[in-house]
This record gives sequence, structure tokens and C-alpha cells, in this order.
Amino acid sequence: MTALVVLALAGGPAAAAPAALPPGVPAPPPGTNQLVTVLAAGPSSTTATLQAWQRNGPGWDSTLGPITVRVGTQGVGATSEGQNRTPTGTFPIPTTFGRLANPGTRMEYRQVSNADWWVSDTHSPAYNTYQHCAPGTCPFNEKAGEDLGTTGASYDYAAVIGYNMYPPQPGKGSAFFLHVDAGVPSQGCVETPRDAVVTLLRWLDPAQHPQITIGYH
Repeated sequence: MTALVVLALAGGPAAAAPAALPPGVPAPPPGTNQLVTVLAAGPSSTTATLQAWQRNGPGWDSTLGPITVRVGTQGVGATSEGQNRTPTGTFPIPTTFGRLANPGTRMEYRQVSNADWWVSDTHSPAYNTYQHCAPGTCPFNEKAGEDLGTTGASYDYAAVIGYNMYPPQPGKGSAFFLHVDAGVPSQGCVETPRDAVVTLLRWLDPAQHPQITIGYH
């Protein structure tokens, strides 16, 4: 990127150049004014660096981070159902959820119980979607999915990563979230310190059309 040079007015200091997103991170389209970046050293990395960015005129301000987070135990890259790999790309952040009460986010937030599911049944038309049904009554293979309310502290707070959702392609991968790091190896989610997840949820604003970019630095 060519450096932006700002000349000082006579008798006054130079204006600060607008901040830039990390190298290689594409700028979101107009209307998306919040971006979370998760950048790993390479495809085999199991940790990454997370930052949150707010559009500020022609540039971007870092509002959180850099923070070290955990990603899939099989690294970061192209993924599919059954692989513990975090997908690369830029995705919307459509909704949030958690076992605990809304911590103050403006996003759609669902407090989940053992009747709330994310479907990983590749034979179900509900693949890679949220569903609500009592255990033992669901119209999909409950063993091929996650009961969000019984997963544990990891899902105390979470944001949905909109990978393979518009529309879902069976077998391409499901149930990718940015959630609390509770010390459990990542199956492909972005595991983030609890305080940072709460801060992110409070910062996210649906009117800003937030997105997440996962890649390499």
C-alpha cells in the first residue's frame, strides 16, 4: 500500500494518516463498518491473532487486540465436515448466542438451553442451521450436531461465523463460532478469552453489518 503523506498547514501539525487494516486483509464493502480479523501464521497454525476494527472515514481504528486465540487443531484453511480446521475467508457475523444472559450486545442474542441445536447432519435439510426442539424429538440426527445448552462453558457466549450458510452446502462444514476459550481443543471454532468475547459482543452492532476475516499474516 502506498503511504499517505499529509502536509502540515502553516503553523500547525500534520494530520494523522488513517490507520490501515493488516496487509492482505481486503477492505469490506461500504456499509460494513465493523471487521474482526483472525490471522494465523500459516495453514498448520493452531493459534492466531485477533483484532477488531471500526471504519473511521478512509481508514480503520483497532478497537480490540491484538489477542492470541486458538483455532482448529488441524489448522486454518479449506475445511469440510469432520475436519477440525478453521475456514479461511470473509464471512458475516449474523447472530450471537450463549448459555448465559445477554451481556449487552445489540446483535440478535439467543440464550440457549438443551433444546437449542446446531445441525451437522449432512442428510438433513436443516444442515448448518440453528434449530429448537426438545432432545429426542428433533427431525434430524441429534448425534450429528451440537446441543448448544449442554456443551459447557465454551458456549457461555458466542458469535456465529457465517461460513457455509448462504445457502449451506452439505458436507462443506458446519457450526463455526467465535466463543469462549474454556480450555477445550478447537474443532475449528475461534476460541477467545472470555473477557474479549464479552467485549466483542458489546461492540458488535447489526447496523454496522459486521464481518469476520480469517486468514494468514
